[in-house]
Formats: sequence, C-alpha cells, structure tokens
Amino acid sequence: MSERPTGSEPSRTVEVERKYDVDADTPLPAWTGIPGVDEVSSGELRELDARYLDTADAALSRAGVAVRRRTGGPDAGWHIKGPREGDGRLEIGWPLGDGDGVPAAVAEALARWTTGELTPLARIENSRTAYLLTGPGGVVAEFVDDRVRATDLRQGVRREWREWELELGPAAPSDEEGRAALFAAAERAITAAGARDAASGSKLARALGF
Repeated sequence: MSERPTGSEPSRTVEVERKYDVDADTPLPAWTGIPGVDEVSSGELRELDARYLDTADAALSRAGVAVRRRTGGPDAGWHIKGPREGDGRLEIGWPLGDGDGVPAAVAEALARWTTGELTPLARIENSRTAYLLTGPGGVVAEFVDDRVRATDLRQGVRREWREWELELGPAAPSDEEGRAALFAAAERAITAAGARDAASGSKLARALGF
C-alpha cells in the first residue's frame, strides 16, 4: 500500500502483492479463515487514470522499470516502479505538481536507467474498488477489484480486462512463514471464487500486449 510523500522527500514503498485474472461476472471472494483478519471494509470506488512514459527504444521497459503520472485515488502523483526484487517491487512517489512535464526529481531518479527523452507509451484507466482486510493491529492487506481500460499509445491498440490484486498492508506478518500462510489462505478464498493466476505480471505489460 502506498502513502503520499511528505515535504520534499518522495514516498518509498515496497509492494508485496499477488495478481489474479477474473471474468467480468466473477463474484467477490468470501473472506473466511484469513489469519489475523476479523473485518473487511465496504468497497471504496476509485477512478484512476495513469499515463506511462518511456524512451523511443524502450530503455525503461527493458530494465523492468515503469514511470507514470496518475490521477485519482489516495496516491495520485508521479511514480517510478523499480525492477522486481524477490517477492517485492520498490515504488517511489512524488506529488503531481504543475503541468504534465516530467518533474526534475523524477528525471533525476530515472537517470540510473536512462537520460533519454520520454514520450507517451500507454494510458491505463481503471475503475478500482478497494477493500481493506483488517485485524487488531490494523490493515493486514488491501484487496482491489480492477476493471481496466488500457490503450497502447504507440500501436493504437485498446484492451480491456478485469483483475484482482491482494497487497500486504502494514499489519501483515513480518516473517516469511506468516506471510506465506496469509497468502495461502487468501488464495484459497480467491480461487474458490473463480480467479486464476494472472497471465501478465503488470498492467503496463498487458496494455502493451505482453
């Protein structure tokens, strides 16, 4: 789960999540038997609109990096998602600022991968309904039901799909065994509802046909 940046420092979040493909009419999971979870919030609808950028030769994509400007939701702003490391992926965030141009701080952070000109790559619009799975210590996980409309801006191809994500929250187990037990229980509920492992590792990759 991401947080808004404070002051001049960007936010830094390590995302640990699982993704699943579902059909348009798949019912939501029945959350029973999830370790440490005693309540599930009502759904909060978030309309998200993200514009992704890359160099002409796809330097960022080849490095496993994504940069986007996203509006809507609690973490609207500029985000860099770094290469996946193990079970997580570092996301760095900055406020939206003025205008659509890449802020200097974002360009500086991207310089380790490229200093080339960034141009539009894809647009991803997402009607997201978010649910918080909470326990005595706070949010154990966030479950989101995403209905995605994506456009590959370089090929002019539009794609639509529905997917679910389950991301660990601040009150999730900190040990590997506890996390594995949490994901295993959640996946039993998720697959029982009719979900299957995601065919693509990210929305951007799927928007581009990968």
